[in-house]
Amino acid sequence: MSSNAASNARPTQADPSDLDRRVIDTIRTLSMDAVQKANSGHPGTPMALAPLAYQIWQHHLRYDPAAPLWPNRDRFVLSNGHASMLLYSLLHLTGVQAVDEKGQLTGKPAVSLDDIKHFRQLDSVTPGHPEYRMTTGVETTTGPLGQGLGNSVGMAMAERWLAQRFNRPDATIFDYRVYALCGDGDMMEGVSHEAASLAGHLGLSNLIWFYDSNRITIEGHTDLAYSDDVESRFRGYHWHTLHVDDANDLKAIEAAIEEAQAVTDKPTLIVVKSIIGWGAPNRQDTAAAHGEALGEEEVRLAKRAYGWPEDAQFLVPDGVYDRFAQGMGARGKAAHEAWKQRYDDYAKRYPEPAKELSLMLAGKLPEGWDANIPTFEADEKGLATRDSSGKVLNAIAQRVPWVIGGAADLAPSTKTNLKFEGAGSFERDHYDGRNLHFGIREHGMGAVCNGLALSGLRPFASTFLIFSDYMKPPIRLAAIMELPVVYVFTHDSIGLGEDGPTHQPIEQLAALRSVPDLLTLRPADANEVAEAWRVAFSHAHEPACLVLTRQALPTFDRTKYASAQGVRRGAYVLADAPDGKQPEVLLLSTGSEVSLCIGAYETLKKEGIAARVVSMPSWGLFELQDEAYRDSVLPPHIHARVAVEQAATLGWDRYVGRFGSQIVMRTFGASAPINALRAKFGFTPEHVVEEAKKQIARCKAGASE
Repeated sequence: MSSNAASNARPTQADPSDLDRRVIDTIRTLSMDAVQKANSGHPGTPMALAPLAYQIWQHHLRYDPAAPLWPNRDRFVLSNGHASMLLYSLLHLTGVQAVDEKGQLTGKPAVSLDDIKHFRQLDSVTPGHPEYRMTTGVETTTGPLGQGLGNSVGMAMAERWLAQRFNRPDATIFDYRVYALCGDGDMMEGVSHEAASLAGHLGLSNLIWFYDSNRITIEGHTDLAYSDDVESRFRGYHWHTLHVDDANDLKAIEAAIEEAQAVTDKPTLIVVKSIIGWGAPNRQDTAAAHGEALGEEEVRLAKRAYGWPEDAQFLVPDGVYDRFAQGMGARGKAAHEAWKQRYDDYAKRYPEPAKELSLMLAGKLPEGWDANIPTFEADEKGLATRDSSGKVLNAIAQRVPWVIGGAADLAPSTKTNLKFEGAGSFERDHYDGRNLHFGIREHGMGAVCNGLALSGLRPFASTFLIFSDYMKPPIRLAAIMELPVVYVFTHDSIGLGEDGPTHQPIEQLAALRSVPDLLTLRPADANEVAEAWRVAFSHAHEPACLVLTRQALPTFDRTKYASAQGVRRGAYVLADAPDGKQPEVLLLSTGSEVSLCIGAYETLKKEGIAARVVSMPSWGLFELQDEAYRDSVLPPHIHARVAVEQAATLGWDRYVGRFGSQIVMRTFGASAPINALRAKFGFTPEHVVEEAKKQIARCKAGASE
């Protein structure tokens, strides 16, 4: 028997016993009671899918409740996160143990009965939608529908890559499966289509989706807006498809899961027909059962239908905990113990990959990970920051083997190809490659990268900045989950020229800067790019965006101007007034426009006007610095200020004040050669000089009044 078969072996399932039904009904009633007490939430799906969830967890999910971070555990993703009480009930009844922020067991349950009683309350570990890091056992934050499905594809891809990287013919370290539960809403959202198409193309047979086809959404029956033949669509995606006519039929569910597990060349979709709010006599097949508490009388009637004590609340009958402990708990513990023995032997025989794996799982980087990052010589012609970024990325990836990623069909343009020997492409039957080819699927790419990061890898994703709009939901979720995904966004301004307003980003920088806990960096030259990558990889619990140019930028002479290490503090004085003079005007800028400010600075200096150029690649990092540093860069008493950025004005008034000058974009762009666009919108050194002089005059006039 193979290692995979051995680790998934289990007794044959007999007909469901009365105790099985009691466990299933406990999941249902805990869900009903929690939603009713909170007077908020979605009881219908947990009631309908309790049999399916029980069958997966009790008989198939390879998971040790006492070791919830075991690297080779099966993953369970609840993509329809509004059904969160289904997951919380399972985490409670199976006895999953809580871990702290360092991954250490706390000796407390992940979800206690009191936690369930505090469903959707402030500071509870049972929020309205499952939240990663908040609740042990929650594999990913699922809120917006479809995101969990995209994450599950990333998790399945990660398992394939990890198996190729670390398994040996005599030692299987990774062979886990990914089970995801979804509903009609997930299937309607476009991200699920993108993710499913990619998973089918890659032949991810370790991935099984369960589609709860209850035909109900908040507005009513799905016939209002949805009539897809889902199974035919998924067959077109190269998935294996199965059908279960009744979500209460454990034998049919069991047969479908066994068939799915036997498939070796493609993922499987199991369509399960259910009646939402099953057991609630007056609420079956209605939107209300999906989005509201049932009401006390309906809860009593549902419990009566289950043969349950009608007035009992949060009841866990005798034998329920033991049933899970003797099934999933014992099976998971045995599988985990066998894996630990294999891994201990593996670490002795293969110490280098074991050390690599240990670092990766701890979220650390190898010693000297940034040693090969190049330093760029001063060059008036310079190079595009997308080009210098590609050089830096390759230098890092050679030192950090678990850096993996790609672009939405744009790698040759975003310069995100990993080109060193052995990098290769991640493809069906060749899962050891480190270049991912996402196709033109920006939204799916973002969700997949979150799944990769949740599995311990350090992913990067790339496209043009304008298409960050297509990726906003997974970027936001990466920030919420504190995942170290790096987004490489190129073609960052009107500087891309003739492609015109549809492709020239204007408001995207402001949108990215507005996301809490997202590092947004717009470097001004090649050496700032190198420092931006250092910053991004030094943050193990934050995603980062690098915003880069298509056009060449001068590489500044760092013997003449300040060191690019100032990037680490978000903003720094790049060029200052000569001979220690007090600057008369501050020129503030980011990215490609910093060179315009340097040009203006040199002109002003020749005219005897003292100016300071401040490069501000990351507003967020700058705001984290202490007040003394911020004031040293932007002295409060210097009111003459000019901001220069080929992006929307939003936010610059924070740094230049109400009366400061802003050379920014106040409209969309235009289709024309780059120099014509610069002249039209005022992005020239001459215009910066003009505005600087106006600011100086304004401040002098104000001082004399």
